[in-house]
Amino acid sequence: MRNDREASVNFSRGRVMYLITNRALISDKKGKLLSGLDAFGKNPNPEGPNELRLMQVTRKANGDWATRAVNDRLTRAQVKKLDEEFSLGIDITQPWPGSLQVACELFRQASVQNKSILFFVHGYNNDVEDVVKAALEIESLYGVIVVPFTWPANGGGKISGTASYLSDKADARVSAGALNRAVGKIQQLHLMLTEGRKKLLFARAQKKFPDNGQHAQSYFVKLVEKDCDVTLNLLCHSMGNYVFKNTLKSGSNETSKLVFDNICLVAADTNNQNHADWVGKLDVRKRVNIVINENDAALKVSRIKPGDEQLARLGHYTRQLNSPNAHYIDVTDAEHVGSEHTYFKGEATANESLKFLFGEMFNGRAVEQYLKYHADNNSYKLNASGF
Repeated sequence: MRNDREASVNFSRGRVMYLITNRALISDKKGKLLSGLDAFGKNPNPEGPNELRLMQVTRKANGDWATRAVNDRLTRAQVKKLDEEFSLGIDITQPWPGSLQVACELFRQASVQNKSILFFVHGYNNDVEDVVKAALEIESLYGVIVVPFTWPANGGGKISGTASYLSDKADARVSAGALNRAVGKIQQLHLMLTEGRKKLLFARAQKKFPDNGQHAQSYFVKLVEKDCDVTLNLLCHSMGNYVFKNTLKSGSNETSKLVFDNICLVAADTNNQNHADWVGKLDVRKRVNIVINENDAALKVSRIKPGDEQLARLGHYTRQLNSPNAHYIDVTDAEHVGSEHTYFKGEATANESLKFLFGEMFNGRAVEQYLKYHADNNSYKLNASGF
């Protein structure tokens, strides 16, 4: 496993990371965005918590962070170039946002490098540097391209303890609309890119068999099957699951639609009680995985908070596992997990079986065939000895 320093060195050699955020952006008196990660505020966007910005973050050779906002509007020349390269079939005379160019860049990178794209919703009390470092480690461990959605989870600034936790819970609730909008945009752009790719492959098949439609169609099917399948997956960690849950309260939610190959709900800081009411709404191409550690120290602490937090948390409770569309993965007894809360990174990944499971989940594959099923509580268990 690479440590933060090794990941940072790799990142400074040209790796560009994109972040989606509803945080306030901080500028100086002249209106210029502050340098580095100081540009990200601790509160929601003052124009409204549903307002999204797409940000580019890089690490310079001297170790400092560089941050810039992606342009809201592409030039016509930029749109034309993207339309031609990816066969988007769009009206280039219309205004198109910078997110289109970013999506094309990520799709190109994922296709060339044969990687999956993992969208990451972090948990409680994380500033942007925490989020970026976590994303870097995930990329290093699992060979994926990480795109974080970062919400203002800074523990309420100077406050601590229960007040800090409740401050983040409030920010999590108001950030749900922004996450819902982000997922809707992801779906729209992914559909455009995949349809464009199919157009290119169909044109290739027609060129090879210009006078035989049946052969062209058969060849097109083979090309699609062999083509690099860029999977889109979602990781929600800790209170990030609470943000995600709240997106489903709206009747017009985007997160219940078919967007992701796998949705991974890890160490979920949400109620176990009645979780099937919202988890059951999720639609995926492969799996909804809920990963549980009964000894999770952070979730034990969150359970003693006031109000609903007294109820058992989904991420550390192995009873009432009853959502019909979910696969419950119990890693409680796995080596190196212990009382860890972020056991998809850090010391816990010294467990090669655990690391393998997360690698499969984050790359859009199924994992239950590697685990023993326990019918008494409807869970798949990773034992201390591994597989």
